[in-house]
Amino acid sequence: MDDHGRGSAPRPVDGADEPLDPGPPDPLPYEGVWRFTAPTVDASVPQARHAVRDLLYRQDVPVSEDLAQGVLLIVSELVTNAVRHAALLSPTLAVEIAVAAEWLRVSVEDNHPYRPTALETDHGRTGGRGLLLVREITREAGGVCDVEHTASGGKVIWAALPLRPTRLR
Repeated sequence: MDDHGRGSAPRPVDGADEPLDPGPPDPLPYEGVWRFTAPTVDASVPQARHAVRDLLYRQDVPVSEDLAQGVLLIVSELVTNAVRHAALLSPTLAVEIAVAAEWLRVSVEDNHPYRPTALETDHGRTGGRGLLLVREITREAGGVCDVEHTASGGKVIWAALPLRPTRLR
C-alpha cells in the first residue's frame, strides 16, 4: 500500500484528507496592526486621538468605555511628549495600534534619541507628569508599558493593555 509520503500517522475518520492539527485559529475581525504618521506639531495631538478613537469604533474592538478613554489619554500624552521634546530632531512621529484577541498595544515612535524616564511627582510643577499618568493608567488596566530604542536611533514608547469581552458603545 502506498502512503504517498504521508507516513504512518493516524488518518482522519471517513478517509478525509484534512490535517489532524488545523493550525492557529483565524484572526478575529478586530485583530490587526494599524500605523500612521503625523508631523511633530501641536495639531497632531487631537488628530492622533481622534484617529485612534475612530479606529477602535470602526474595527469594533471590544473595549469598555473606561479602557477606551484610557487608551485615548495615553495616545494624547505620548504624542504630546513627542511634540514637546522630540520635534527638533524628529519632524514626524508614528502612532501604531496593534490589537490581538486579548490585548491592545498603543505606541508612539519618534527619531529623537533621548529616552525619557517617568518623573517623580512634584506638586510645585504643572507639567512633567505625562509618563507617570501613562504608567498609572496602564497599571490600573492590568497592562505594561515601556520605552525602547529603535534601529534608527530613535525611541518607541508603548503600552499594552488587556482586552475584556465588552463592546465600545
